[in-house]
Amino acid sequence: MRNAVMVKWLWLSLLAIILDQVSKLAVAGSMQLYESIELMPFFKLTYVHNTGAAFSFLSEAGGWQRWFFAGLALVISTVIAVWLTRLKQHETLLAVALALILGGAIGNLIDRLAYGYVIDFLDVYYGTWHWPAFNIADSAITLGVALMLAESFGLGRSQQPDTL
Repeated sequence: MRNAVMVKWLWLSLLAIILDQVSKLAVAGSMQLYESIELMPFFKLTYVHNTGAAFSFLSEAGGWQRWFFAGLALVISTVIAVWLTRLKQHETLLAVALALILGGAIGNLIDRLAYGYVIDFLDVYYGTWHWPAFNIADSAITLGVALMLAESFGLGRSQQPDTL
């Protein structure tokens, strides 16, 4: 590894994985499948299994999607890990974003390999409209992508001129 200074952010990946897995085990251990617990007028804990990807994409595909999404997560996780090792010291926001995405990807990968589905339980809604249920790993991925976008628009960059 040439410049592995930014791998120090892997603690954030580990934190995302731990929070994700502990929360999923708590939900699976204390709730029945499809059970909902209202916490606020717009938020419930609703225990569901997602055999697909985001928004249950390919959830009815017959089972092959488990291995497809697991393989995809492995490839993406490897690419992100290598990318982290190649970041420069001033690319902190990008390192944080990548670490969050990595942690989320691994959190959901653990579910796919262990159960064949991802445990989702965070249910945001308004009236009869429901956002698809999600979990801590999904939240880490979403936050990581948002931070990556913000970084691409210049947030977090130092005012030093780029060197060739």
